[in-house]
Amino acid sequence: MSLANMIVHQRVLINQTARQNLLRYARGTLLDHMGEMTETKRLQAAPAVTTVEFTLSMPLNSATLIPKGTRIGPQGGGGALYFVTTEVVEIAPGQLKASASAECAVPGTAGNGFEPGILNVLVDPVPFVVSVRNTTESSGGSETESDDAYRERIRTAPESFSTAGPEGAYEYWAKSANPAIVDVGVHSPAEGEVVVLPLLRGGELPTADVLDAVKEAVNDRRVRPLTDHVTVRAPETVPYDIGLTYWVSRSRAADSAAIQAAVAGAVEGYRLWQKSRLGRDINPSELIGRVMAAGALRVNVASPAYTELSALKVAQDGKVNIVYGGLADD
Repeated sequence: MSLANMIVHQRVLINQTARQNLLRYARGTLLDHMGEMTETKRLQAAPAVTTVEFTLSMPLNSATLIPKGTRIGPQGGGGALYFVTTEVVEIAPGQLKASASAECAVPGTAGNGFEPGILNVLVDPVPFVVSVRNTTESSGGSETESDDAYRERIRTAPESFSTAGPEGAYEYWAKSANPAIVDVGVHSPAEGEVVVLPLLRGGELPTADVLDAVKEAVNDRRVRPLTDHVTVRAPETVPYDIGLTYWVSRSRAADSAAIQAAVAGAVEGYRLWQKSRLGRDINPSELIGRVMAAGALRVNVASPAYTELSALKVAQDGKVNIVYGGLADD
């Protein structure tokens, strides 16, 4: 390596190191240190949560206690993934059933998506308990907060300093409830009334367990003004379908198969983009631009039509129909 190259390489490293002192460019541990300035810690991986229901073989004359930490898993899971109860469950005398919260033993997204009834194996047998099942879909599991998401929370952290209940403060505390929350809508329909609407990564709507976590966070006595009545609910969805026909330039016939695959990926990217933020208008121009960038010569979009959304609504795609119209002259 020549001396000039060494000097250039050294200055690049010096520049990168200096940029790490700025919030916009900081990464990893250095970003964690910046968060300490505003008492904003990086959110660690969170386990998926669900509600499980235990059923006795018969009513008993005395209460049945199911210990905290009782494990429940899916059929055929082999013990690789299981949920544990987070509280002691008591089935009252004369009753057959009782419910409790349970969380995945492995933090992260691995525990998400277990539909009701799938978690039905009692790993730790309990006398007289004949069956167990989850009554809600498991959700809320998330990986450690990414640098981009953490950086945005640090940037908005000063909003949390106010005790007057500004919109930004509710957004900050709602996002702090779960790393999977990517957007939050805040609305005051009447004096003293506040509605908080969280949206999850990938445009997913929050389940009851996530809503409960947000409700607990924004109703903390150190967060919520005494005069506010806060309601947490899922955003209102606006459905739309995708229907389009596209053509490929005859001069690019040899690349037709690759372009078709790229167009399918572009449409998938549009679907994710469209539902990843509250209040994002349904915009067919964005769809056309993405398909054209993927290599299409011409695009005819039958649906969706441009639809303006309020800040409290989110678009949700339905049917997708992509038609390859063949080759066309430029």
